[in-house]
Amino acid sequence: MINVKILSYKSPQRYAVKNTLLTARNELRKTHPEIEISITEIKTLEEMEQYTLVGILPSLVINEKLVCIGRFPQKDEVVKWFEQAMVEAQDRNEPMNKKRQADKNSS
Repeated sequence: MINVKILSYKSPQRYAVKNTLLTARNELRKTHPEIEISITEIKTLEEMEQYTLVGILPSLVINEKLVCIGRFPQKDEVVKWFEQAMVEAQDRNEPMNKKRQADKNSS
């Protein structure tokens, strides 16, 4: 699961960024149909300040990593961020997968 947060106190900005995220997700699903993305809209300045001080324009957080600050991201770069998040998730799970494989082999 990829967790995405849109940081902006202006609804039209969140809407525009969300549409870009959904378009990128749909493109990525052509090659990775299993991809799951959770999108949360952060609307208050107090919550946004946990990630960035830029509140006038939208920012984007993917898996608790600030990837875009104070601008509207392009679909192609969002696809790359999603792909990177998928690789990082696989890397985190790799030791667990190796242990499961070792357990299967010893059975």
